[in-house]
Amino acid sequence: MAWTDADARKVLREMFDAAIASAEAGRAVQYNLPSKPVGRCIVVGAGKASAAMAAGLEAAWPDVDMSGVVVTRYGHGAPTKRIKVLEASHPVPDENSLNAASAILEAVQNLTPDDLVIALISGGGSSLLVQPANGLTLEDKQTINEELLKSGAAINEINCVRAALSNIKGGKLALAAAPARIETLVISDVPGDTPSEVASGPTIPVPDLNARARAVIERYDIPLPPAAKSLIDGSGQTQLANTGKVRLIASPRQAIAAAQSVAHSYGLATLSLGDALEGESRELGKILAGVAASIRSSGAPVAAPCVVLSGGETTVTIAGTAPGKGGRNTEFLLSLAIALKGTANVWAIAGDTDGIDGVEDAAGAIVAPDTLQRARLQDLSADAFLKRHDSYSFFKPLNDLVITGPTLTNVNDFRAILIA
Repeated sequence: MAWTDADARKVLREMFDAAIASAEAGRAVQYNLPSKPVGRCIVVGAGKASAAMAAGLEAAWPDVDMSGVVVTRYGHGAPTKRIKVLEASHPVPDENSLNAASAILEAVQNLTPDDLVIALISGGGSSLLVQPANGLTLEDKQTINEELLKSGAAINEINCVRAALSNIKGGKLALAAAPARIETLVISDVPGDTPSEVASGPTIPVPDLNARARAVIERYDIPLPPAAKSLIDGSGQTQLANTGKVRLIASPRQAIAAAQSVAHSYGLATLSLGDALEGESRELGKILAGVAASIRSSGAPVAAPCVVLSGGETTVTIAGTAPGKGGRNTEFLLSLAIALKGTANVWAIAGDTDGIDGVEDAAGAIVAPDTLQRARLQDLSADAFLKRHDSYSFFKPLNDLVITGPTLTNVNDFRAILIA
């Protein structure tokens, strides 16, 4: 078929929507239920999908004595009857993050071996669930968090430091819930799908946590207040005899597979680069532009028409002046568009599956062969917008932003490049 701009945009959006649908939180929980408890069921959780996960659990177990508390990002709530839903700030914690952690720790007190604690964990939980380790304040955690976010550190590195400086992360929530049976249901948003890295693993301890956190601090030269430095330099380690069962119920890999099915239904070959790509967003844009150019010129490593798919979480390192608006996905796309230089018959979409790229109202955006041409007609300099990390402001007047609203799930970023 001869691909039009409308055709390409339609298929790219269908792939993105299919990736999100594959991680629908309530359904994922209902497909992965543990055995029912003899006693009570206490539900706790943190993350952008936690409210939708809680609603799914309530619907599946109407006959179980159930209560509990989960915390999600502002605007990501879902209706529940027995499980209390709190909301807090992301990506930098606020006072409600502290309140949520206190409420969740209180919910798991005085339990028995007959009771069941179900932890509903998804991406974003690290900033939503905050209980600073002894000697630290919320302001300390906010400052450290902001330094980590702009340092270029990968998400697993950031979460390692968060866990080391917390009284609830890194397995400490599970310790507080003993001797109850613990089951953790995880929707992964991290490269490699390591459960302890999702929301900094409240129910999953990490070996050598302090040493790992110390290495991250040194690698990115993160300034620490004295109390935090003392904690990181210490040798203490949370040890748990039994963390219970951990179930990965949705992942970036499933999202890519769902998008592949859509592509194949349109007769498109697919090349998956995996779900764990990391690095600077703008550098990945250049690299994947090279992959697209190779396919266009030589048909290698896959012949057009095709789609190149990838997941994973890139980073945007902020240095110098204050940045503009945007997130890692729109920054990737702006860099990709610049590197493609208007190459014919190449379109791309990238977005965060939670519906929010950075802190703006867009999940991501779409790049087309005429993106730079349309930008020039509006006196928009792509290079200037990229330099000041203002990718959202570049794509908005072009009407190329992808707006979904909160999706109530989160399986990391999704990228697709269609080469016709």
